[in-house]
Amino acid sequence: MFSHFEGHGYFVYGLWALLLLSAIAAAFEARWPLSFVALATLALALAPVILARRFDITLPVPFVAAITLFVIASIFMGEAFEFYERVWWWDIALHASSAIGFGLLGFVFVLMMFKGDRFAAPPWAMCLMAFGLAVTVGSCWEIFEFAMDQVFSLNMQKSGLQDTMGDLIVNVMGAAFASWLGYVYLRAKDPSFWTWPINRFVALNKRLFRKHR
Repeated sequence: MFSHFEGHGYFVYGLWALLLLSAIAAAFEARWPLSFVALATLALALAPVILARRFDITLPVPFVAAITLFVIASIFMGEAFEFYERVWWWDIALHASSAIGFGLLGFVFVLMMFKGDRFAAPPWAMCLMAFGLAVTVGSCWEIFEFAMDQVFSLNMQKSGLQDTMGDLIVNVMGAAFASWLGYVYLRAKDPSFWTWPINRFVALNKRLFRKHR
């Protein structure tokens, strides 16, 4: 399973090990909710690697590390240790980073649809599709939060309408930034700092962007 991301990834292995140890330690102390959250976080962190193996995709180590850190920050630290209540900007930062991530994934997916051909469609059209995907995912998450609050009497929306609209605004801003990165990639002649995530993913999975003859 671990062969489907680039390099050794010792930092990622360390994060996974810490989650497993946290789950075991919490179980020994009979802190079952914390143990469950730690195991759930570990499962979600491993999910992209498992899916990558299923579809024969190689993931850059920074990509796997970013997903693992995001899941830890949102579920393990955010919910189990109440960082959402303790740190006012925690929710904003996570929504922004997730929007950028989904925007980049959306752009890579669109690029795969066109088999890596930068000239198959206008750059603005390809970036608009990526933007739409990222905003859609963010909007669906807000609907999920509303449904959980209504059905199970949770408090995922925190302050209600203000929290939802703030999250949607941050999602749009993050998606717009990711779309801009995609536009820079399409227009750039040489690799740059801004386009590195896209360049690396394409380089590791060239067959996904190759035209069929």
